[in-house]
Amino acid sequence: MTDRSKHLEPTHATILVTGGAGYIGSHAVLALKQSGYEVIVLDNLVYGHRELVESVLQVELVVGDTNDRALLDDLFASRSIAAVLHFAAYAYVGESVLEPAKYYRNNVVGTLTLLEAMHTARIPALVFSSTCATYGEPTILPIPEDHPQAPINPYGRSKWMVEHILNDFERAYGLRSVQFRYFNAAGADPAGRLGEDHDPEAHLIPLLLLTALGKRESVSLFGTDYPTADGTCIRDYIHVMDLAIAHVLGLEYLLKGGETTVINLGNGNGFSVREVIEMARLVTQRPIAVRESTRRPGDPPVLVGSSAKARQLLGWQPQYSDLQTIIEHAWQWHQKRHA
Repeated sequence: MTDRSKHLEPTHATILVTGGAGYIGSHAVLALKQSGYEVIVLDNLVYGHRELVESVLQVELVVGDTNDRALLDDLFASRSIAAVLHFAAYAYVGESVLEPAKYYRNNVVGTLTLLEAMHTARIPALVFSSTCATYGEPTILPIPEDHPQAPINPYGRSKWMVEHILNDFERAYGLRSVQFRYFNAAGADPAGRLGEDHDPEAHLIPLLLLTALGKRESVSLFGTDYPTADGTCIRDYIHVMDLAIAHVLGLEYLLKGGETTVINLGNGNGFSVREVIEMARLVTQRPIAVRESTRRPGDPPVLVGSSAKARQLLGWQPQYSDLQTIIEHAWQWHQKRHA
């Protein structure tokens, strides 16, 4: 344990959550509050929701950007912040191909600016929201953390770059991190307080539920000729609250002196697109029109991750691993949010 981390306590600390008004970030804020932490949210509100932070989570919201070094310096100087959970990133794969500069500026330069400000303020620990997209096309299933990384789009490359920056910051400055590579976040707060609300929406489960609510005419099924049991892609869906709890455990690992590490977060089980569609129809008890289309370039047939390290190192135990529960929680939220 370094000298800079000896004074930290694993509970009752103040944690800065960047991107805390977004989908995964807001659920992490909820999990932090439930674990006794004080939380400050930094979000530029490009995709985040002010009302969820101020009215539902009822924590302090600082509206700003991780590229704003003066704001970060002031924030760290005026608050007693023990660590940072970093979710502030753009995450649309297709958009990253069309606008790579936007992704490298926000995801890479914004993170570098944040890390430099943390180093200056002597804040020694960061939990980073990375992605399984850093692996590219998998050659081993389920994917372990030591799988070769070969991202195939600017979004994945931006997260891959940040992982390398974080490793260099630990070697040079002692700034330790947990880098979570996670798979398909889904579901919503079981109590219905928070959920997924993107604009534009690109994720399968919310698209299906919006169609069930009559907000969309249909959902596109991209590819029916994959080498899988039913011809559609298989993905690893992980409940967003299980993700959030893992971030709290990762934070506590760092606050207790843990060294930099990378950890997959997934269920270890995969569900095909057709299975997800049929479960959405079962849960909603509504018709959901589906239009079959050709494959999208760069979609691997199967993406399933090993979560053995998260279980062993952090003692993480997913609570909502079955697909029906994931979709039921999402449906409860979508009815409340959009009906």
